[in-house]
Amino acid sequence: MNAIVRRLGRVDYAPTWRAMQAFTDARDETTPDELWFLEHDAVFTQGLNGRAEHVLAPGDIPVVGIDRGGQVTYHGPGQLVMYALVDLRRLGIGVRDLVVALENSVIALAAGHGVRATGRREAPGVYVGARKLASIGLRVRRGCSYHGLALNVDMDLEPFGRINPCGMAGLAMTQLTSEGAAADVGAAALALAPLACRELRLDWDGSWSEGV
Repeated sequence: MNAIVRRLGRVDYAPTWRAMQAFTDARDETTPDELWFLEHDAVFTQGLNGRAEHVLAPGDIPVVGIDRGGQVTYHGPGQLVMYALVDLRRLGIGVRDLVVALENSVIALAAGHGVRATGRREAPGVYVGARKLASIGLRVRRGCSYHGLALNVDMDLEPFGRINPCGMAGLAMTQLTSEGAAADVGAAALALAPLACRELRLDWDGSWSEGV
């Protein structure tokens, strides 16, 4: 069964989140897995376990409480978001396997730019040294995942200073361009899609679908 890979462009957060929920609720064992690639307008998202004290000074950026795990993070233009809507039962993997697959796809992308990145068991995500390059947050419902990863490509990192990213005070954030990579969101999506499909063992014919 071929996976469907979608390019959504720059979209508002809340409608996209609701579309992920609706897709997950409606799918069955015959539904192809999907990966959605997109950017969001500026927004802070607070996970189910999020604590208000980690939102320091949001200013004019909205804070949206959502249903993924983890604490608060920031999404904005110049950040590549990939939502992984996959059937874990059909793939025969657990949540930890999914996290590692997402991390490894970003690590491979970074390596292609000569950037050495790693994952951390105790704090999911992808790091360059002590700096966080990509964040991961997931929800699993009826054995299927939604939400996914956010890779900082070429963006304004200032809003991360208004929060404790992922609930970690003083955590330094980075992005591909700050690490010397020549990249933009579009190119990063084209590079990440086959890497993510490989790590997740998804069959994909290389074609992109537009919109949801």
